[in-house]
Amino acid sequence: MSKREVWHPAPYNLAEHRAIQTLAIYAQGAERPWPPGEEPPVPSPQDVKRALDWIIYEAAKTYDNGFVPDDPNGHIAAYIDGCQSVGQQIVKLTKLKVDIHDKAE
Repeated sequence: MSKREVWHPAPYNLAEHRAIQTLAIYAQGAERPWPPGEEPPVPSPQDVKRALDWIIYEAAKTYDNGFVPDDPNGHIAAYIDGCQSVGQQIVKLTKLKVDIHDKAE
């Protein structure tokens, strides 16, 4: 297998591909009316978990070490930080109690 650079697209398998598409199609359902009987399938809890796991662990590399040797200008590290920031925000919102909004109002 050839070396993958951090800016290459994250690898995925068929199950992850289907999980992401199912989640995306379901999310678009509110914007695009579906003909009766042709509604997209509701993603199962396993589909949602698989999709989020792929986003958090593979696409965003949230928990990976961002250190890059021989990166004198820090561009690669900055790219990694940006990806990880997205993953961290998703993880934060999955763990943060929703009632925090009641306190803010």
